Amino acid sequence: MSVRRLSAMVALMIGLLLANRSAIAADTYSIDPVHSNTIFRIHHFNAGYVYGFIALPTGSFVYDDSDPTNMSFTVSASLDNLDTANSRRDSDLKGPDWFNAKQFPTIDFKSTSVKKTGDTTYDVTGDLTVHGVTKSVTVPMEMTGTGQGMRGETRMGFETTFTIQRADFDMAAMPGAVGSDVRIIVALEGIKQ
Repeated sequence: MSVRRLSAMVALMIGLLLANRSAIAADTYSIDPVHSNTIFRIHHFNAGYVYGFIALPTGSFVYDDSDPTNMSFTVSASLDNLDTANSRRDSDLKGPDWFNAKQFPTIDFKSTSVKKTGDTTYDVTGDLTVHGVTKSVTVPMEMTGTGQGMRGETRMGFETTFTIQRADFDMAAMPGAVGSDVRIIVALEGIKQ
């Protein structure tokens, strides 16, 4: 084999390795529903705040420390798991004036881009679907840590806090009695696949 041909093969192999570097570095994590949660808060009669939970979110995320543009988040929360510690209010919220859970049983988020903003922080832009309405939102996401589970599995956590306007998602019932801003916290713990 000539030196020229050998040099071309080496250059090709290096190029392929560099091209696949980000794909190799990206790790997929399946969201562990038991150790993840969604919490929301809304003002009530301009006085106190009412809190609610949507337990057991599902989905996955891809983490790539070397190239955040390869990262992604897909999260779904079933309204069957909505709990405000009041069964009558839960029933109302699942009804047609609010989430209309019969027609729109989940709240979904699918990222479209990720931008690194600090050592462990990111701006994640994606499509949020609530009550059958999809809006693009950008949320600040923090990687909260990594660890090893009881079975030796690798775990990683992320958390975000952001605010939406409920009217943007066609939920405008009871203006004045119920606030317009909804603060949402999503805490995710994923298991490396």
